[in-house]
Amino acid sequence: MSCTGRTLFLGCLLLATPLLAQAGDNSLLVPATDRCSLNLPPEELPQAVAACQELAQQGDNQAQYELGEFYYDGKRAPRDLPQALHWFEQSSLQGNAQAQLRLGTMFFQGEGVQANNVQAYIVLKMAAVNGSDEAMDNADLVAERMGREEMQAASQVLGQIFRSYLLELQNLDDSGSPDFPAAPGAPGGGISPQVPAFAPN
Repeated sequence: MSCTGRTLFLGCLLLATPLLAQAGDNSLLVPATDRCSLNLPPEELPQAVAACQELAQQGDNQAQYELGEFYYDGKRAPRDLPQALHWFEQSSLQGNAQAQLRLGTMFFQGEGVQANNVQAYIVLKMAAVNGSDEAMDNADLVAERMGREEMQAASQVLGQIFRSYLLELQNLDDSGSPDFPAAPGAPGGGISPQVPAFAPN
C-alpha cells in the first residue's frame, strides 16, 4: 500500500498519526460546538467569513465545517467546491461527523473531486462511528455499488484504522492516560496543511 494524492487520505492519516479527537472517554466521538455562524445578513457576512476563516486556520473543526458548508451550498456566495472540499477535509480529520458525511457524499458523487466509492465508503463509515445515522445509511448505498475488490480494499483500511484505535485504548488502559498527539489549536498541536494520503495498491 502507498500514500498518494487525496485517495483515502483519512485512512492513512489515522494510521500514520492517531489524530482521533477526544470527547470524554471515547476518542472516536467529537462534540459539536457553535463557534462560527455564517447565517447572517449579507452586510455582516464578509466580517463573519473572515472571523470564521481565522478560527478554521487555527484548527477549530466546527469553523472548518461551517466554511465547508458555506462554500458548498452556494446560497450566500458563489459555490466553490475546491474550498468546500478543503474545509470538509480539515474538519473530517478531527472527527467531525457532519463534515465526514458531506465529504463522503462528495467522494461518492464526484463533486469537486473524482468519484471514488472506496474513499466515500471509508469516510462515511468514520462519520457513522462519530454518530451520524445518515452516514451509516449512505455507506450502505455506496456498498451496494462497490465491487468485491473495492469492498476488500475499504475493509482492509477500516480494519487497520480500528486496530490502531484499539491499540490506543489498550495503551490508555495500561498507562491511565491517552498517548494522543496534542489537539489541533493546542500548544504543540496542529494538522499539517499537506495531509498524507492512503491508497491500496
